[in-house]
Amino acid sequence: MCRLALKTADIPFSPYEVLNGMEAMQEGYDGSGLGLLLRGVSFEDYKYKKEEQVILSGIAHTEAAVRRLQRLMEERGFEQDYDHRFKVNADLIESKDRYQYIVRVYKKPEGLTEKELEERLMQTRLFLRRNGEEHGNDLTVFSFWPDVVTIKEVGWPLEVGDALGLNDDRIKARVVMAQGRQNTNYGINLYACHPFFIQGIATMTNGENTAFIPIKEWLEGKNIPGYMGYQSDSEVFAHILHYVTKKLDLPLAAYKHVITPLKSEELDAHPQGDFLKGLRTSCRRLIIDGPNAVIGTLPDETCMLAMDAKKLRPATVGGRPGAWAIASEMCGVEALVPDRDPTLDFQPMREHTVIIPPERKELQIWSQFDQFTLSQAA
Repeated sequence: MCRLALKTADIPFSPYEVLNGMEAMQEGYDGSGLGLLLRGVSFEDYKYKKEEQVILSGIAHTEAAVRRLQRLMEERGFEQDYDHRFKVNADLIESKDRYQYIVRVYKKPEGLTEKELEERLMQTRLFLRRNGEEHGNDLTVFSFWPDVVTIKEVGWPLEVGDALGLNDDRIKARVVMAQGRQNTNYGINLYACHPFFIQGIATMTNGENTAFIPIKEWLEGKNIPGYMGYQSDSEVFAHILHYVTKKLDLPLAAYKHVITPLKSEELDAHPQGDFLKGLRTSCRRLIIDGPNAVIGTLPDETCMLAMDAKKLRPATVGGRPGAWAIASEMCGVEALVPDRDPTLDFQPMREHTVIIPPERKELQIWSQFDQFTLSQAA
């Protein structure tokens, strides 16, 4: 099984803290890979400005790919402001075709609305991904977005952290998501490593989505840019969250109603039963099947956890005002936020969505049986 860990805190912290939290759960994963996604990013040697800049994350596998990336970004109107260089110990990296890990800061293009900027950033990421694939997979691009850094690599998580010098505090964040297993069902592919990202939305999953093929085909049939790839059956969770919140313009509470809707007799007694029955019908192909614990984050640093209807994968939430953790096992939460009251740790049931708001003052527990606000603006 995969093992997942997330920490969110008011004060930026090193991603190495989360890797140590992963180490507490080491018996639960095989050390075949690491995926990290950071939000609320700060650099030791550079003043990053979220309102004015965006960050590109990936790997250039050759010197030619670095030069080509520079040219392509200039041609598309992106001016580079900063190039973060990890202090790499190549001896600790299993793969030997890593020329440079890319974390580059660019100025936001001027004169675009927020929606136009979001589309421009996604299309640029997809363009760079295709370009890398056309050149023998010499360029891998994970995210291109304000305030987000994504790192993916093959190997034992703590060793990857050591290899990239993540314990030197040169890069910190207020939110760190970590997943500790490559997709070993198929060939090793960094795009198959969680967390998955699309237009500011990220998810990672512990489990197996046996409804993957019909969900994938339904999403691909929408012809929405970004609904592609699918080297992992878990990538659809990020795209469903994107579809619910970005395309249907529904609040986060609706996500659980789409992936694990209530039974008809339960909806008969629900104050929004008619609406939810219609949502279930229109999104029936997005219902998941299989054991899953889904952890997600949004652009405003909201963090969430939702379970499958059968609740066959473990997950626990715990913390205190200002610092919270979500992990596959209780020992992971203990490692990430030891100075909390453990009697208040919460393990969600099949109807729950657990929310850690960006203010991080308290935990919110939403139930599918409760009424929720339909307007995003409310």
